[in-house]
Amino acid sequence: MPKRNQIKILTLEEVFPAWEGLTPDERQYVKSNFTVQTFEKNQKIHSEGDIPSHMMLLASGKLKVYKQGSSKRPQIVRLLKPGNTFGYRAIIAKANYNTNVMAMETSIVYMLKADIFLSILQHNNAFCFFYLTDMAEDLGNSDKLAVNLTQKHIRGRLAETLLTLKEIYGTEADNATINIKLTREELASMSNMTTSNAIRTLSLFYSEELVDTWGKNIKILDEDKLKKISKSG
Repeated sequence: MPKRNQIKILTLEEVFPAWEGLTPDERQYVKSNFTVQTFEKNQKIHSEGDIPSHMMLLASGKLKVYKQGSSKRPQIVRLLKPGNTFGYRAIIAKANYNTNVMAMETSIVYMLKADIFLSILQHNNAFCFFYLTDMAEDLGNSDKLAVNLTQKHIRGRLAETLLTLKEIYGTEADNATINIKLTREELASMSNMTTSNAIRTLSLFYSEELVDTWGKNIKILDEDKLKKISKSG
């Protein structure tokens, strides 16, 4: 019988980005109190308006963070890969979640209760500084995303999205096929355009031999030209 593909699951030590900043007692405390949950494809981890209950760390799989706009069309604002932390901003702000998070494939998430996260944050300066820096980087990325999605033309937006997908998830064994399968609707959502415009622009990239496509797979054939298109806007 053929072997089933093994899912790589990062350990808590590998996935917790601030692990080195914890004291031995704090590490033991975290190990004794975290839980693990599995989410199937298209299952929500949390929704806009939910009260935050856990700081979460993605151990395996892929997640999308999105907002439901006034037109009811979802806008993907971020993609998460194993090793990413999420859900903590709302805990620190003492606010409800302002985004939705959904699994794009079977995903495993480590969860640490909000009160435990806050307790360590309040008593460990190195841990606190790590998350302060992390939030500052997220704010900078959000500013960049806002400019890209509002000021770039359609070609520039889609080129930027493809390059971002490759940066986040890497490529398959051929070093060119992006290691994530998105629907055209999801690709459009990330690029702030209609699905028809995403299909049309991707077809143009195909005809210009910038990419190859089959099904939900996208292979980058000319990364340098995509970078030029993205930069020129």
